[in-house]
Amino acid sequence: MAAVSMRLPVARKTVVPAASRGGEKHLVAPGDTITTDTGYMRGHGTYVEDEKLIASVAGVVERVNKLVCVRALKTRYNGEVGDIVVGRITEVQQKRWKVETNSRLDSVLLLSSMNLPGGELRRRSAEDELAMRDYLQEGDLISAEVQSVFSDGAVSLHTRSLKYGKLGQGVLVQVSPSLVKRQKTHFHDLPCGASVILGNNGFIWIYPTAEQKDEEAGGFTTNLEPVPLSDREVISRLRNCILALVTQKLMLFDTSILYCYEASLPHQIKDILKPEVMEEIVLETRQRLLDLEG
Repeated sequence: MAAVSMRLPVARKTVVPAASRGGEKHLVAPGDTITTDTGYMRGHGTYVEDEKLIASVAGVVERVNKLVCVRALKTRYNGEVGDIVVGRITEVQQKRWKVETNSRLDSVLLLSSMNLPGGELRRRSAEDELAMRDYLQEGDLISAEVQSVFSDGAVSLHTRSLKYGKLGQGVLVQVSPSLVKRQKTHFHDLPCGASVILGNNGFIWIYPTAEQKDEEAGGFTTNLEPVPLSDREVISRLRNCILALVTQKLMLFDTSILYCYEASLPHQIKDILKPEVMEEIVLETRQRLLDLEG
């Protein structure tokens, strides 16, 4: 019979949000008046009524000169050129794959926008088109870069660099895209022995760090060797740490994940998601990040 964990109710603490260096963020709910100044221009997430600028979504007010918009706290992924994404193949079509990337519309990966196995660059032939399912099939996970955004918001992807391609063994974590911090690189080899791909679309891939990078296959060989228990434990701990950071609405980037991992080491992996443990390790992580900024 499985053991049941029970906890007594405790009074919930009031969490005071730490102000950022530029002051506290201006949060609004739908229907809140942002400004009555008629000199401002209306941006995304706002509308004008009775000469007042009003929020149409819940989120953070952002001002760029005279343009005011509201960045939604919880939204589907809106692609931007150059973003790194993790996606799942949903359909194989003529000369293209359809990819689920957490956006409103399926993304597209064209056969001409990928390196063939072996990294060879040449024109795609009818034989390549017939062999598409040998490269990627339904259910496969890939890492890719946003090449362009269509007028309807759909995204076109490419995997022309050898660092992109089919993903092998690991764990996928889905979070809100607004919690993934934009950085110069979204591929991180963490010192704890695992690596993460922080997709701008909110899909995060955690996998064992490869001992040597095999760049001859163009990102299409998947290592199917059994993953050692020690690596699986590190990956499981990282997954729970990411879920703890997401629950406490802390931004995800390599430093915050590593600090949270280190703060969780005194605890069992399965205990990290207990509310009291989660609060403790995220509080320690937040404090270390503030000390780093200071």
